[in-house]
Amino acid sequence: MTSHMHTMELPRLIEIGEKNLDGFGRFLCSLAGGVGYGSAGSSAAKRPDGVSLVSGSNVRRIIRKTVEGSLESAGIAYVWHKAGKNSLDSLDRVRVEIEGDGTEMVAGIGGGRSVDTAKMISFGIRRPFVSVPTAASHDGMASPFVSIKSDRPHSIVASAPLGVFVDISIIKSAPPELLASGCGDLIANIIAVRDWQLGHRRTDEYYGRYAADLATMSAMMVIENSAEFAEKGTDARLIVEGLISAGVASCIAGSSRPCSGSEHLFSHALDAIAPGVGLHGEKCGIGSIMMAKLHGQDWRRIARALRDVGAPTTAEQVGLDADHIVRALCMAQGLRPERYTILSESEMTPRKALSLAKSTGVV
Repeated sequence: MTSHMHTMELPRLIEIGEKNLDGFGRFLCSLAGGVGYGSAGSSAAKRPDGVSLVSGSNVRRIIRKTVEGSLESAGIAYVWHKAGKNSLDSLDRVRVEIEGDGTEMVAGIGGGRSVDTAKMISFGIRRPFVSVPTAASHDGMASPFVSIKSDRPHSIVASAPLGVFVDISIIKSAPPELLASGCGDLIANIIAVRDWQLGHRRTDEYYGRYAADLATMSAMMVIENSAEFAEKGTDARLIVEGLISAGVASCIAGSSRPCSGSEHLFSHALDAIAPGVGLHGEKCGIGSIMMAKLHGQDWRRIARALRDVGAPTTAEQVGLDADHIVRALCMAQGLRPERYTILSESEMTPRKALSLAKSTGVV
């Protein structure tokens, strides 16, 4: 067994509530007064010296009044910043703006783009990051990883959020396909963990059972309850808690291994081939169906669970065609050749890819 050392960086405070957005200022004060923040060594509440708020225009319009009222009541200064695309140019623009604010914290309020932008910038300028997701579309809300769009779409490591603040009523009001996408991202953990185990056996890379079991449990909560979700509606709080747990699993593992395997490589390949088509979790879910078959797992159960939660199971439902799927399957492993997955076991040819996609009903 090869020796391995890694650092675990975990969120310090997580709050999940219903119609609790007006408590955001109080939450930031609790973070600012906590152990390990700045020079404060006590748990007494302390007002942070300003917060930079990174958000999209639509989310800002909806929650602005409540957020500003909460911060003003807590005596916290704030500056709004508009999140752009997760490109390096856009990140640089927002970073320069935030560096000039003189604020003490950076909060990402919104979907994946806003949270990722704030996460990456706060890491670069060494300010504490707070995650305030308004949609449960993927597990980035509590993880240290950021998706960057470039000529090779990929995830890079930044810092785990110091705090995660969630108002479930806002999550519920988001378009339903976002919650379904979050379910797809959670179900993908089944494949990611199996790929991690395979990589451990083939290359003797580090495998952390606790992180793997935590990620698997988050996935099974969706799969085992999907029939009930189909009948009564998806439980938004359960999905949020699952996504946070999955993010924490990555923190514990010190890598994205528990939550990102061949199905994520497939999704990243689609990002390059057909940018902007389909949500991240939707593509990971579809990838999970095909990778499950390659692993010899029950891919039909995964497809059924995705249908139950309203997530797509075919390329057509996402706006993709057979050529997109075939090209992504052939490209996927090449995006991260050092990460051993089921796609490393044998070369994926266009013929094999098409056969796999057809046999699982993806095309």
